[in-house]
Amino acid sequence: MNAAAQLDNTLIALADPTRRAILARLTRGEARVTELAAPFDISLNSVSKHIRMLERADLVVRRRAGREHILSLNPAPLDAAQAWIETQRALWTQRLDALDAIFQAQDAQETSDA
Repeated sequence: MNAAAQLDNTLIALADPTRRAILARLTRGEARVTELAAPFDISLNSVSKHIRMLERADLVVRRRAGREHILSLNPAPLDAAQAWIETQRALWTQRLDALDAIFQAQDAQETSDA
């Protein structure tokens, strides 16, 4: 999967509060699907759909232990999203600083003309 598609999948996965709550739980360590579903007032099938979205974004890794499905967090896509956000922040900060400099120069010119 290319980097743009990976970022899209990560941001889509993070857009839902249930999926963010699942990820927050996985920061404490791996968990069975049934453990992840317990706090939510939705069906196990609905939680499984959320987990599939997280898997599509590579944010969680599933392993099987007998009949149990155990999930763990994969932080790499979060790191990539953070890097993209920081790049965008730097770009826009630079552009806004340049715009601010233009306005300050205009203000200084208007003050000296007065």
